[in-house]
Amino acid sequence: MTDHAPAASLTDNLAAAFQIEGWPVRGRLVRLGEVVDRILSAHDYPEPVAALLGEACVLAAIVGSALKFEGRLIVQAQGDGPVRYVVADYDTAGTLRGFCRFDPDEVAKASEGFARPGAQTLLGKGVFIMTIDRGEDFERTQGITPIEGESLSLCAEHYFTQSEQVPTKVRLAVGQATTEVGTAWRAGGAMIQVIAGDEARGSTEEVWERTRALFATLGDDELIDPTISPETLLFRLFHEDGVRLEGAQGLAAVCRCSKERIVAVMQSFPAEDRAEMIEEDGKIRATCEYCSTVYEIDPSEIEQPVA
Repeated sequence: MTDHAPAASLTDNLAAAFQIEGWPVRGRLVRLGEVVDRILSAHDYPEPVAALLGEACVLAAIVGSALKFEGRLIVQAQGDGPVRYVVADYDTAGTLRGFCRFDPDEVAKASEGFARPGAQTLLGKGVFIMTIDRGEDFERTQGITPIEGESLSLCAEHYFTQSEQVPTKVRLAVGQATTEVGTAWRAGGAMIQVIAGDEARGSTEEVWERTRALFATLGDDELIDPTISPETLLFRLFHEDGVRLEGAQGLAAVCRCSKERIVAVMQSFPAEDRAEMIEEDGKIRATCEYCSTVYEIDPSEIEQPVA
């Protein structure tokens, strides 16, 4: 997943803002087809774990695509449940990557009796974290809230309410669709928020309640259906008041791993630790957690240069 360009068509694999005419409410919409399928298919995850990672990817794209500067938005959750850790990394260039760490036996046990166990069942007690990384010249900013509810959407809502005091509603959907070439993962999501201090356009509370009621009618099937365009989806929700899609950005599944980076990391290990990594054929192999690419490295490539 290192050389995949954003899709030319912006009817899928996109993140965009939307505005309801005259309402003090802003929104964002994300639709993922090939992008989320590439990320999830790179791993042999159980279906519930893959779905959880798909949610994280959509959420990272929803929030990250709203950033007004170059950088990264990292969504992660970690707990004491069957899934120890899930992370999705969005770069403002429009690229996504992500992975999970989990115990297969515990996931199987937690899945008994569930069509699909949700976030809290899989993650257990833990924390939901959103991190903004603006690069080496800036300190990372991070918000942390407890894991709440069976969807990462509830964690995000709680995060915005607690950390930014912005009333927020989020919907996330992940599923598999049958295509002409087989079964593929799809995902989608939407977020609405009150625009603070905009009383000139009417009662914020009244409009927010109406927007929430309309937003609640949004179905998971609509979010992931490839035959429903973003414009059609929004029209179904807000056609009585008028709604427009703005600033659509193409998304791509891209991992930033490289052999050079792997070698640089290994050079920081003690020589005895590196020696233990050498396999019977004399090579060291390292697998990227994000994209599952396996790098084959000769130990001589890791030798520290002589000062």
